[in-house]
Amino acid sequence: MKNTLPQKVCFCTLALRKKYRLLTQNLAQDLEKYAPGKQLLIYTDSPQDFVNYPNVLAFQYSQKGILHCYHDKRFVMAEALSKFDAAIYIDADTRIISQIPHNINFQPGITVGHTENLVEHVSKYTPERLETLNKVASKLNLSLETVTYMGESLFVIAKDEGRETEFFKYWGIISNYLELKGIHAGAGNAMGLAATKVGWIIKKDGWQTIRKVTQHLDAASISTQQTFWDKWQRRIGYHYRLNKARIMALKDFNFYYN
Repeated sequence: MKNTLPQKVCFCTLALRKKYRLLTQNLAQDLEKYAPGKQLLIYTDSPQDFVNYPNVLAFQYSQKGILHCYHDKRFVMAEALSKFDAAIYIDADTRIISQIPHNINFQPGITVGHTENLVEHVSKYTPERLETLNKVASKLNLSLETVTYMGESLFVIAKDEGRETEFFKYWGIISNYLELKGIHAGAGNAMGLAATKVGWIIKKDGWQTIRKVTQHLDAASISTQQTFWDKWQRRIGYHYRLNKARIMALKDFNFYYN
């Protein structure tokens, strides 16, 4: 059932490291131009870079994902939903290219445009992950064949009587398991498993409204100069997060290690 009252909706993203902070500044400018009044809530390693952007709510944050920050999206979304009725996650390497309707309502739960049966999706692109995904699904008492993969670069979560909190919890459990098994990408797989676990039916209404006014760039193609210290910091950070995750997983040894 659709909401009847206007929702408080924000956009949110991660802005970690200089390249993504610069991209997020562009995104904030786009949002001010095409959706005045809408806030962009970000988790970033340098909030001071956004002090001159009145439509940005910037929070100090350091990466939690072991190798990448793909699964860290759940943290900024949880922050956004503590302040707004619905949050639109948008990758930092995205431009807004035309006007966004002022009043957009989203159904409770998760709204995504790109979906596919998870087994079929993984079988096409990363079949080596199927065994591990089957194992974690079994540990959660789920059948992998019933799970839907969802695109993670643009999605919406609206409050759903606390189910969003459960969703973030299971996303974290699943992502930790996958990363400890060496699978550091594919957040859409973890999201699909978590959504199935909390009983969410994926919605579509409203997603296309946002998608058609955005242009997703390829940040990987944007090269930046890295110093020796930058590379050393990233290596140290990786080993710190890996060892921390291994230790934390000991609290649920059977789930993570058996």
